[in-house]
Amino acid sequence: MRKLYLLFILFGLSSMLYAQKVMTPEQLITLNRVSAVGLTDDLQNVIYNVSMVDIKENNRGKKTFILPISGGESKLIKDYKNLIHNRLISPDSKFELFSKEVKINPVTGQDYYKDVPQSDMKIYNSLNYRHWDTWEDGLFGHVFIKSKEDEIDLMEGEPYDCPQKPFGGSEDYIWSTDSKKVLYVAKKYKGTEYAKTTNSDIYEYDLVTKKTKNLTEYNKGYDVSPSFSSKGELAWLQMKRDGYEADKNDIIVRRNGKDINLTKNWDGTVNSFIWSNKGDKIYFNAPVFGTVHLFEIEISYSAMPKQITKGQFDVNGIVGHSKNKMVVSRRDMNHAPELYTVDLKNGKMNQITHANDTIYNSLSLGKIEKRITKATDGKDLLSWVIYPPNFDPNKKYPTILYCQGGPQGALSQFYSYRWNFQLMAAHGYIIIAPNRRGMPGYGVEWNEQISKDYGGQNMKDYLSAIDDIAKEPYVDNDRLGCIGASYGGYSVFYLAAFHENRFKTFISHDGIFNEKSMYGTTEELFFVDWDLGGPYWEKDNKAAQKSYTLFNPVEHVEKWNTPIMIIQGGKDYRVPIGQGLEAFQAAQLQGIKSKLLYFPEENHWVLDYQNSLVWHREFKKWLKETL
Repeated sequence: MRKLYLLFILFGLSSMLYAQKVMTPEQLITLNRVSAVGLTDDLQNVIYNVSMVDIKENNRGKKTFILPISGGESKLIKDYKNLIHNRLISPDSKFELFSKEVKINPVTGQDYYKDVPQSDMKIYNSLNYRHWDTWEDGLFGHVFIKSKEDEIDLMEGEPYDCPQKPFGGSEDYIWSTDSKKVLYVAKKYKGTEYAKTTNSDIYEYDLVTKKTKNLTEYNKGYDVSPSFSSKGELAWLQMKRDGYEADKNDIIVRRNGKDINLTKNWDGTVNSFIWSNKGDKIYFNAPVFGTVHLFEIEISYSAMPKQITKGQFDVNGIVGHSKNKMVVSRRDMNHAPELYTVDLKNGKMNQITHANDTIYNSLSLGKIEKRITKATDGKDLLSWVIYPPNFDPNKKYPTILYCQGGPQGALSQFYSYRWNFQLMAAHGYIIIAPNRRGMPGYGVEWNEQISKDYGGQNMKDYLSAIDDIAKEPYVDNDRLGCIGASYGGYSVFYLAAFHENRFKTFISHDGIFNEKSMYGTTEELFFVDWDLGGPYWEKDNKAAQKSYTLFNPVEHVEKWNTPIMIIQGGKDYRVPIGQGLEAFQAAQLQGIKSKLLYFPEENHWVLDYQNSLVWHREFKKWLKETL
């Protein structure tokens, strides 16, 4: 009996220890990554991929599965081309769309001088000489129509791209329902003008006349994501203002030759959409109060969106629906994306893929709560607070302020494989992530406030959030840190001069340090023109001069006095390498404890798996040393 009792004790202890495991960088990187392909033609099944990372081999494999929407077991399949209609094949099955790059402009030494085949240089006469992480090489993506006899370049001779660079794909070109036309998205500007505008349009190529016309010429902002309903009506996403990449994103429907802005009177912005199967309404997802949810809207001038899903999670992707069931991708700060069904009548959700259940069931996960703080202007400021696993309110914890990038990126219930809050919390930190000014989900005014005010109200929002949670007895006020990337990295550089000794350590990844050199080296000039107010040499431009002086971290770097780790990608042309190097040099020359992590082959993100693992290890190591 005594042996049996000891056996139970040992079993209980081992079970408790197993359940108390916390997330590690290795587990995070090797989580199964679920992505939907689409619904089968009979609308009864969903096809999806599961990607699996092998850190040792530094690559990722993929398996494809089919699963009934009604539930059941997933089945591994090798091919799904006969199960899902190929949208690139015309409805009459006579033609197929594809894209490939075509050489249009000479750029290299070899292009200009055939007798120097080993020269390694490029010649440019205008801007847009590089974009995101790639130097311009004179090649442009074009859309082609393929038949049994021929291939037709819809953009022959044009120095424009479709798909759009750097992130566009086959969603940028579609067939009309009668197979007589092809619609495609392009930004038809060259050189310097291209770098200064966001004005993309939807073009229509007529197979009979072989002529192209601009369907959205009247609009000067983004026009993207064209999609036809089952009734043949066209819908797309539209931003109104040229140069403003974070403008309100509306759904436009063309009916009987007239355009209806479905979301004009709604104080929100749309992420993505699909038509209903009957073509009588549109489903879309959009940020709302620190989450992303599913909405529906009727096709009329007076319609208002109806929110379908509610809860502390993101509906980060819409797949398709069968009758009253919608298949979506859902995630939260504790869980990577999985596929769910949504009852379109009542919003109830049912998880249908379980790619990571075994891993999550073995982990102790920290709780995540909303916290409302009064900002300095009296408005409610929502923050996400992530607590360590097995949180004990009677203990004191080091606490980190997380600064979101964008700057107008939603701080929703996202799940990152780099800025992963659960992993940070597993190291024993509390994280507070404020939805400061300049984020969608709280109305257009809140979202737009940050432009030309980088060091203004949103910085006060950051400090309001950290000061508020610092009042809690479980927060160690002697161990506060501040971290962020992109605009969040800028926020770190700026706060390092104005934090009034609140923070003990900083981490900045690909952040703007010197707004003058940023303006002189970044590639999408429309962004800095809008957000900073224009060029630094316009001395009479009050908004710009405020950005380059009062809100410019380099102008206040002599006030730095706190350890800082700076991370920089060598192929980041949005926030180029000089930003990180300038900041590190300034810290070193002032005798401030500092470290530089330089990733020569990474862009604005860290995409290589082994690089990512090093990133996580150095992140943890720095905080352990300095916090």
